[in-house]
Amino acid sequence: MRSTIVCIVVLACAGIAACGTTTGSRSASGAAMGAAGGALIGSMSANAGKGALIGAGAGALGGYLYDQHRKGNID
Repeated sequence: MRSTIVCIVVLACAGIAACGTTTGSRSASGAAMGAAGGALIGSMSANAGKGALIGAGAGALGGYLYDQHRKGNID
């Protein structure tokens, strides 16, 4: 049951991650989605805080890279 919920949340986060039109908004939305997903996955191993921090960092980086790709700065 938990793995099903995790899969649904991860897919939902991936679908709306990096929404926005500016670098800041894409990075922020990526960080928010990453933190939510990281907290959910981290809670399964009794470490939601660490999961949220790791997820936020990965999400912010992902949002920034997506923004740079959309702007044509990264191939």
